[in-house]
Amino acid sequence: MKKKTVFITGTTGSMGGAGFQELLRRRERYDIVTLVRPSKANKKLMAPYLNQPGVKVVWGDLTNYEDVLKCVTGADYVLHPAAFIAPEADHHPDLAWKINAGSAENIVRAIHAQPNPNAIKLVSIGSVAMTGDRLGAIHLGRVGDPLKPSVYDAYATSKIAAEKTVVESGLKYWVSCRQTYIAIPDTLSLMDPIMFHQPIDTHIEFVTPTDAGRLLANACEDNVPEEFWRRIYNIGGGPECRVIYIEYLERVFKMLGLGDYRKLMDRDWFALRNFHCQWFEDSHVLNDYLHFREDTLESHLQQIKEHAAWYVKLAGLPGVRHIIPKPLVKKFVIEPLTKGKDGTMYWINNDLEGRITSFYGSKEKWSQIPDWNACMPDCRVKPIRLSHGYDETKPKSELALKDMQEAAKFRGGECLSPNMIKGDLTTKLKWRCAFGHEFEASPTLVLLGGHWCPECTPPPWNYDEIAKRNPFFAQVWYPNHEKAECNFYDARCFEDIL
Repeated sequence: MKKKTVFITGTTGSMGGAGFQELLRRRERYDIVTLVRPSKANKKLMAPYLNQPGVKVVWGDLTNYEDVLKCVTGADYVLHPAAFIAPEADHHPDLAWKINAGSAENIVRAIHAQPNPNAIKLVSIGSVAMTGDRLGAIHLGRVGDPLKPSVYDAYATSKIAAEKTVVESGLKYWVSCRQTYIAIPDTLSLMDPIMFHQPIDTHIEFVTPTDAGRLLANACEDNVPEEFWRRIYNIGGGPECRVIYIEYLERVFKMLGLGDYRKLMDRDWFALRNFHCQWFEDSHVLNDYLHFREDTLESHLQQIKEHAAWYVKLAGLPGVRHIIPKPLVKKFVIEPLTKGKDGTMYWINNDLEGRITSFYGSKEKWSQIPDWNACMPDCRVKPIRLSHGYDETKPKSELALKDMQEAAKFRGGECLSPNMIKGDLTTKLKWRCAFGHEFEASPTLVLLGGHWCPECTPPPWNYDEIAKRNPFFAQVWYPNHEKAECNFYDARCFEDIL
């Protein structure tokens, strides 16, 4: 039986690295090609694999089309988890666009350049960041909900562009799988100012790197049915991988011997909105096809404990944890994370209005955040299922022009196409948004993916005005924004801290 060739990106990262390792365990069925930037660190990391049979490491860059073409040529599958993510993307937003959006364009172009483009299967990895914060009653989401990349989030906006490229590629075989928080064992490496950008009442449904790697490899197996392809999915570990952010911090801090988080962090260091993550109503759909879930919250916490450095394990011993000077840890280790330019207290202390309004609403609302003795937000509220603006009980094969018109109206716009073939969700139709912008997009992108007007899609961010005219988007905006707000964040707003 002829071996398949799999081109996988991002092998020096969490998901791509786990996918690479999973494929290595299946080398009797797969030859592996990977594209890696020739940095000193990457060369050291990939050195053990350079002479292994069935493995080809190509030194190059995803932003270089010729490098991508070299790797795609001869491939049966293209697995694309590589991404330039936050917080690095926050510091280099232009590079995030070049890498995240540009790599998707190069991969699609390279597949089309093959003599057999309809035989090559592409698995592209998107992000939960594309849908922004989903706090309170809208914490349970699904594919097709409105896209709402958080203000300043170049990673999220660039991944939206990348997904659009894939969905509208014209390829026969593609999927876009939106990755959630990857719960790596080395939790201390996540000690970064960005940890305070996340509201404490955020619902998180994570996945571990091991499960994510298994997902990638399983997508290449022969038992994946035809119906799996040409769809968008949410990646999540399911109910056993669901947690509230502050509860997650509480368990991790105690396990690492840091003790009571309330003695180490102030409550007003945490933002009130404008980040991302949610629980998923539909993450089981992807697992039903690829059967990748094995880990749980408990197994993840055990992985953190086992991965911890010796001095962290020492600090966690009963006789030691009580002598750790918590005030010193707070003052010299954790509080400085809030004082750098991308730290929440830097924004407050320096009156960075855009950051304050987007993450807190106002400085007044920040000042009203209570201490830890006050009641926590109610995180067990009954979830509200968002409307997508058309009859979702219909089989997709029955969706017709009337459904497009209803969906467009719910988005404050119109479907301008005079006709469509019933059930054809790939041919682009003409649309107009509430602001009069005309564009073309497939029903898959709009109805099934939650995309809408490309001119209104950030950057810049004009959400307050969009919500007034677009009931579909208003569903995810007004739960934590007032209708009287009138904020606009231009395309270069991120330069305030660079």
